[in-house]
Amino acid sequence: MTRLPSAPAGLPPADPSRPPMGWNSWDSYGTSVTEAEVLANAHFLAEHLAPLGWDTVVIDIDWSDPSARSHGYNQDAPLTMDEHGRLLPDPARFPSAAGGAGFGPLAEKIHALGLRLGIHVMRGIPRRAVAENTPLLGTDLRAADVADPTNACEWNPHMVGLDHSVEGAGAYYDSVLALYAEWGVDFLKVDDMLWPYQAAEIEAFAGAIARCGRPMQLSLSPGRDLSLARLPHLREHATMWRICDDLWDRWEDVEANFSRFARWAPHAGPEGWPDGDMLPLGRIGIRAERGEPRDDLLTPDERRTLMTLWVIARSPLMVGGDLPTSDPATIALLQNADVLAVHREGHGAREVFREDPLILWTAGGPRGERYVAAFNTGEDELAVSLDSQDVGLPAALEGEVRELWSGEIVPARAVSVQSDEARGVAPGSTALDVVIPRHGAVLLRYPAVG
Repeated sequence: MTRLPSAPAGLPPADPSRPPMGWNSWDSYGTSVTEAEVLANAHFLAEHLAPLGWDTVVIDIDWSDPSARSHGYNQDAPLTMDEHGRLLPDPARFPSAAGGAGFGPLAEKIHALGLRLGIHVMRGIPRRAVAENTPLLGTDLRAADVADPTNACEWNPHMVGLDHSVEGAGAYYDSVLALYAEWGVDFLKVDDMLWPYQAAEIEAFAGAIARCGRPMQLSLSPGRDLSLARLPHLREHATMWRICDDLWDRWEDVEANFSRFARWAPHAGPEGWPDGDMLPLGRIGIRAERGEPRDDLLTPDERRTLMTLWVIARSPLMVGGDLPTSDPATIALLQNADVLAVHREGHGAREVFREDPLILWTAGGPRGERYVAAFNTGEDELAVSLDSQDVGLPAALEGEVRELWSGEIVPARAVSVQSDEARGVAPGSTALDVVIPRHGAVLLRYPAVG
């Protein structure tokens, strides 16, 4: 094997103090993305979004399958594989991978743009490797010796788990991670890890990353029914972990994550990032697992709600729309520097109020700023006077409160006595008057004072 590459010149290590951000191919291209499509999105990301922190390009599932298609997976797929049972990119879709080069040439192009390369992988070992009983690199074991067919993925037919009771079974993951390090991979999304919870697989994979000689961020999926009791184990082994199943461009999917983020967001930080899944925004469904080619079906207000919740909860942000063909309004949603500062620098985010249809979140900033997110999950426009003390602000405000999406100053009124004009606001507090559209949100910033 060739010498492991050092970090690309001019590309600093990933910043552990902020959640990962970037683009993922799944919502647009499902299992079938091509090298040209990856590069088109990488160039767009580098030009329009990277200065704001969007710095990772992730190739999602089945990049080794020459028979990949939209709307599902293929049984008995002829996965491209080397003599040691390690999957390789399909050279028809990824021409630069020809001759065993793998993702190395593509990684060089991504790194030259100042971006990081991420790839999706399934836990376990390919069924094809088990059927052919391929020898495992670095050991006398073969694929059938370490496979556990009783612990196979329920929804993807390509892999079976590893039997970690077999001494030396982890050599397979070591060989796989050595290959990824040789290619120059920076980010790994490892699937079928959390439902059911695969503690032995998580530990084995994280250990292989630690031994591979190259730093890589580890993302675990999917997070259906994930319990907070797993938090210490997740923090020990992963960079980020999904807290939900796949999220699509439906209001019910967005709304369902309010309760999940309320549980998980207080624990987000450099020790690890609870992940609400990709942002299905812009032009999606082109050759995806779900739906036909379309602009996402969320309303403009629902898109803003999605972004506001993910931002204040400090979820990783991986946009799923095809960037070059997405509408300018979607791109502008991803470019709001004031909003993204909340995501990058916020702390202490938590839900402080939930009485349908109003949900309130608060967070702090690094210089003493205070942030307030107000959501309307109802079916009608909501005009409400927020009590400054209910959202963690002083009774008497010394600075202006600004709404970050619009840039407008929020009307604020000192309340001395109870009145219909400030119903629900305690005497002595300040009333913040906001109008929130159906399924909409506002994101407020109160500056550091003094």
